[in-house]
Amino acid sequence: MKKVWHELYPVNLEPSFEKIEAYIDNDLWIEMNDFLADTYSVTPQLAFSRCSAQPGWNIKYKKNGKSLCTLYPMDGYFIALVVIGTKEMTETEILLPLLSEYTRDLFNSVPFSAGGRWLMINITSERVLNDVKELIKIRVRPKEKIKLKVKLPK
Repeated sequence: MKKVWHELYPVNLEPSFEKIEAYIDNDLWIEMNDFLADTYSVTPQLAFSRCSAQPGWNIKYKKNGKSLCTLYPMDGYFIALVVIGTKEMTETEILLPLLSEYTRDLFNSVPFSAGGRWLMINITSERVLNDVKELIKIRVRPKEKIKLKVKLPK
């Protein structure tokens, strides 16, 4: 068993992205970060949280000042914090039947407070990762990328 994240990297010891990836040791981590970079063209920002619920270094993703999610390293998986605010509530409720049972149950058990439902989602499977991607797309609509097929003259 690995040491607890916030004990390995206290406030005065900022981890590299390579060390974060090695600690999590899960391909879903790479897939999530690739999705955020490719879909939103954003750069992750390391931040230290003293929050008692999830202390330690985390990775924040923002687009145009709006939070997409915050990722928290765990031993063998990671947690994604996605806030579903008032503006996203109706669309999220429509999407709920298509999400995993885990995500539905979490959504229904988290009360609305401080402007939204603060979902701390354990990313332990591809299905849950896909749920998180869909919730993030509701928070901030990705710009559609136009793919042109051009035939070059011979």
